[in-house]
Amino acid sequence: MNEPPNAPYTRHDENDAERLDRQWNELLQELRLAQTGTQILFAFLLSIAFQPRFQDADDFTKMVFAGTLITSALAMGLFLAPVSFHRIVFQQRVRHLMIPMADKMAAAGLIFLVAAIAGGLLLALDVVLSRSTALIVCGLVLSWFVVLWYVVPAWVKRAASR
Repeated sequence: MNEPPNAPYTRHDENDAERLDRQWNELLQELRLAQTGTQILFAFLLSIAFQPRFQDADDFTKMVFAGTLITSALAMGLFLAPVSFHRIVFQQRVRHLMIPMADKMAAAGLIFLVAAIAGGLLLALDVVLSRSTALIVCGLVLSWFVVLWYVVPAWVKRAASR
């Protein structure tokens, strides 16, 4: 039976346990990508603080750096939390509780990740552009992320629910 292109996606051939396994595997695939990128960003940020030139940076740069390092650490923690969660509750038959919580952790991690990306971009642009230009460009890039990561999916979700 062919469903119309705008029909909601359903799997009639899977039971609840199979659906939970599929959802968990889909979430893990998303987290693998986010975890790797966030860990690389965090490691790069850690190295900046130990560069001799950074010691001469102004207060603005040091505050942006601190905020960026903190938000990347929080993002990394949120992206890794489902792994720890799974390890602790492994074989406890609570996947139906774990998946919604892990989903919220991943969503929160994305918020911190976009803040860390914006902070890292601002740190780099502040070196090569005037500060005001760097702030404007960073704001535009942040807006672009918000549109692609939140506005477009919300629009699609809303359109699909009609």
